[in-house]
Amino acid sequence: MQREACDRREAKMMSRRTMMKAMGAAAGAAVVVPGVALAQGKPAEPPSTVTTPPRDFGPNAPPNVYFTDPDVITIDPMFNGLRQPNAPIQRLWTGALWSEGPAWSSQGRYLVWSDIPNNRQLRWLEDDGRVTVFRMPSNNSNGNTFDFQGRQLSCEHLTRRVVRYDNDGSITVIADRYDGKRLNSPNDVVPHPDGSYWFTDPPYGGQLYEGAPDAAGGPSNHAGRLKPRLGQAAGLGNDKRELPTNVYRVDPSGKVDLVVSESQVPDPNGLAFSPDFKKLYVVSTGRGPGDTGPGGKGDMHVFDVGADNKLSNQKLFSDFMVDGVKCGPDGVRCDVDGNVWCSSNAGRAVGYSGVTVWTPEGKLIGRIRLPEVCGNVCFGGPKRNRLFMAASQSLYAVYVATQGAAAG
Repeated sequence: MQREACDRREAKMMSRRTMMKAMGAAAGAAVVVPGVALAQGKPAEPPSTVTTPPRDFGPNAPPNVYFTDPDVITIDPMFNGLRQPNAPIQRLWTGALWSEGPAWSSQGRYLVWSDIPNNRQLRWLEDDGRVTVFRMPSNNSNGNTFDFQGRQLSCEHLTRRVVRYDNDGSITVIADRYDGKRLNSPNDVVPHPDGSYWFTDPPYGGQLYEGAPDAAGGPSNHAGRLKPRLGQAAGLGNDKRELPTNVYRVDPSGKVDLVVSESQVPDPNGLAFSPDFKKLYVVSTGRGPGDTGPGGKGDMHVFDVGADNKLSNQKLFSDFMVDGVKCGPDGVRCDVDGNVWCSSNAGRAVGYSGVTVWTPEGKLIGRIRLPEVCGNVCFGGPKRNRLFMAASQSLYAVYVATQGAAAG
């Protein structure tokens, strides 16, 4: 017993000595740190997890869902009817620089999306989960969708146009000008049952990373130091921004009409029709390259669509402030009940990037948390009951208990 007591006293003394030595080392380290560094402090590391403990979102991840996914969050009980029990959020693929514009091909049973900086479109195959390069170069395409005839539409930053990939393999330019002037960089496009296409035209392609800046003297290259033709095919990189940021409608004859002006919705980005096509939702995002005004505020507006395709009764749908965090919207889709599913870019506010879900009246009812900023979403799968999320470097998906409205 006496020996055991001595051992305990010795261990306690060693523990105390070890602790004092560690404290002394820490104090010494503090002494040698330059005063300016102490004043500034260490830059905060960006948080890297959403759930606690951290989870693996990959397709081969261990089980983490026990009835409902912990990162599919109910804000209002009505969202419970839209959640799919036992369905996990899965990261289907990673390796992009900035993922955007997911669109579902019902005939091909594949998802296509854009990797804008890498100048390519990627394709995820539903049968085996394989991802391949679909088109390269893609002219820095952004938004994609499929029309009611199953033809793919793409918004191209680099060429400042909207194109359609026809079923015979040809490519049709849907729009590249308005009032004789070149478009800025079409961003997102949606089809209408009357055969028209509606698209947004903000300036985000006027930068090196996602397209090409203006020619010397243009709004995004005033000083002319940037060389927009570098790395481009002949004839590209010669354009200057000529138009405000607007929303347009292209009728079946090819006529382009302005439907939402910059004064109504600056820097328009994602857009979507309600299931009955009587409302149009338009996202307004932040200031873009070459903007002279303040730019958008990271909110969404909704319009009534008249029988003559004229818009009226503009309302602010939401400012996307959630728990004091700006959940900046980008891409948007509606489900068959008219609920609005919108991607969320909350920056470093981990746990708020992903997807926000709203009623048609603008009430937040649910969220989907992702460990990356989400750029755009679409519904897909054979039953159109799977939400695909193009998020920064990756592609995510989760089954839901509803279906997406309309094509693409």
